[in-house]
Parts: sequence; structure tokens; C-alpha cells
Amino acid sequence: MINLASKEIAHGWVRYVLTGIGLGLLIGVTMIMTGLVRGMMEDALSLARGTYADLWVVQDNTMGPYAETSTLYDDVARSIAGLPGVEEASNVAYLTVQAKHAGKDVRAMVAGFEHGKPGQPPYLIAGRPITKSRYEAIADNKTGFKVGDKINIRRNEYTVVGLTSKMVSSGGDPVIFLAMQDAQEVQFQKDNTSIYNDRNRLAANPKINRPGNSGLLEAVTDMQQSNHKVNAVLVRIQDGHDPEIVAETIRRWKHFEVYTYKQMESILLVKVIANALRQLGMFMVILAVVSTAIIALLIYTMTLGKIKEIAVLKLIGAKNSTIAGMILQEACGLGLIGFLVGKITATILAPLFPKRVEFLVFDSFVIFFITVVICVFASLTGIRAALRVQPASAIGG
Repeated sequence: MINLASKEIAHGWVRYVLTGIGLGLLIGVTMIMTGLVRGMMEDALSLARGTYADLWVVQDNTMGPYAETSTLYDDVARSIAGLPGVEEASNVAYLTVQAKHAGKDVRAMVAGFEHGKPGQPPYLIAGRPITKSRYEAIADNKTGFKVGDKINIRRNEYTVVGLTSKMVSSGGDPVIFLAMQDAQEVQFQKDNTSIYNDRNRLAANPKINRPGNSGLLEAVTDMQQSNHKVNAVLVRIQDGHDPEIVAETIRRWKHFEVYTYKQMESILLVKVIANALRQLGMFMVILAVVSTAIIALLIYTMTLGKIKEIAVLKLIGAKNSTIAGMILQEACGLGLIGFLVGKITATILAPLFPKRVEFLVFDSFVIFFITVVICVFASLTGIRAALRVQPASAIGG
């Protein structure tokens, strides 16, 4: 019995293999996009997960420091620490900046933390922890900084004393950890020109600049120049206490917005990066459709090129199921070549991407299954053409 797949490989192996490689590149791109989706999800949760916090206390009517602006005074943590069920409360401050080093700008997120409390770097891969209250930093290795580097953030210079890994913002920017006082100064302290202009603007305000209001003017000026602010308070709950109950207590008595880890996870995945995930998902669907069209066209062309052989098979009594099985074998062989090429391509190219690409074994199995389904579906056009061949066409030219 003639085997269509082996016959095609034997007589037209160049076209068959090149088509398999082309299909493999499409599958490789699909694998990389799947890895990007996984990487974006991991990036979005890495900073929140690394805090090991149970609750996030933020400004009322906001979704927290990772999704939108939130501002609190840093004495809020002390008042929350005394509530029942609270084991520990600490301030954190987050701000995206351009860090300068060796004449180059590195976009990064500054994360301010309090020593020994939630929000500090969860682990180090090099160097040491921050031991001074000022002008030391721990950077994610994605920044390209090394221990001992001097980096400039806003007006001050900081020394990188340690390195961590996989600590990035929801947008994939690497994190630079600073002591809380440094982070507050970076985010909230105004430059001298702004302070001068604000003081003149307040002095020109007729409602404030009245006889006997000099104390009020100074108070307002001091308040505007104050950097005793943070973006959120992280809370760890004592064993045996329900985070939901503690969160409701904080909402009721302190009038702040409070999120549990599951709620914060939902905000990051559903609110912050949802559009990017949907875009990648649409590209993956488009690639699947293109791959199906390529396989279908190739199988159909191959089938038309073997009309004579198929007619002979029918003439000698071959069943339709046998002919359909051989065409299906050819399509699945093409898919197998494409999957192997795609897997190798994705593995080689993944480290070159600036964003994290995470490959899971489960995803590989799913993509292989989808590839097989696409091949089966694409082979239907060739099978339909083969089944319409009349045995009589094998006779006569």
C-alpha cells in the first residue's frame, strides 16, 4: 500500500521540511507569546508577593499603590499596629523614576521600606542588606547595576550595596529598594525652585496673607513641604485571625481602603495588565488561524498533486478511511516537525526578550495538543478533495 506521507517526504522532502520549519517558527512565536503572558502575570504579582503582606491599607476610594496613586501619612502605620489581630504594620512608598548611572538612564520603580518589616527585599543574590538609614540601595539585577555602583535618583546619589532578582513592577520595570526616608524624599520632597514659587504664591493669596496670619502661612508652607507621606501600609495578621475581619475593622474605624492578598492579586491581573494580556491573546488566536491556513493549503496542494495515486488506490479497492488516514498522517507529521522546531526556537530566543518569558511544561503540552487539533482540522480540506476523486480517473491520462 502506498503511504502518502512517506512518498511526499521521499520525493518532495525539501518543500515538506521547509514548510515544517516555517510552521515551526509560527509555533515558536506562539510559545514565546504564551511565555510572555506567564511572565507578565508573574511580574505583576512579584512585588506584591514579595512583601509577604496579608493586607494593603491605602487611601480611601483608591485601588492601591500598584494600580493608582495613593497617599497616606506615615503615622497611620502606628495606629493600625495597635488594632486587634495585627501582628505588624509598615509603611511603603512606590515611585517610577529614571535612575542614572554611567551616563545611561534606567527606568525603574523605587520601593521604599522600613527595616525588618514587610516590604523589604525578600532575598539577596549578591551583596548585603541596607544597614544605613540614608543613601544605600538594593537593586534588581535586571537594572544591570552591580554592587558598589553609584546611581543618581533625582537630586541624590545612592550606593548599590546588594542585588535581588525577579523584583519588578507590574509593568516589568526593575525595582530599586531604598530606605523609607530616602524614598519619601525622592517622591514627596520638592526642589528648591518649587518651594520658592509655592511660598510666593501663598504669600500673594489674600485669604492667607492677612495681618496676624503669619503663623498660618508658615503652617501651610510646612505642610506643603512635608515628606512624611507614604503610598500604603502593609499589614501582617496574627495567626488565628481572619484577614477579612481585620480589614473590615480598619475600614470601619480608620476610614481607609483595605485589600487582602487575593483582592490585590485580582486588581493586578484584572485591572492593571488585563488589556496587555488580551492583546497577546488576540495575536495568539491570529497565529493559530494563520497556522491552520498554511497547513490546510499545503495538504490540499499535496493532495491535488497525487490525484492519480489516490485514484489508483481506490481502483484497487482501498477504503476511504485508509486514504483519509494517510492524509491525516502527513498533516500530523508536518505538525510534529513544526512543534519541535517551534520549541527549539522559543527556547533559544526567550532569553533575548527584555520582558520575562516563563515556560511551563503544562503550556507545552497544551500547545502540542492544539497543534495536533489544528493539523487534524487543516487536513480536512485535503481529505475532502481526496474522497471526491473518482477511481475511473486512474485510467487514461
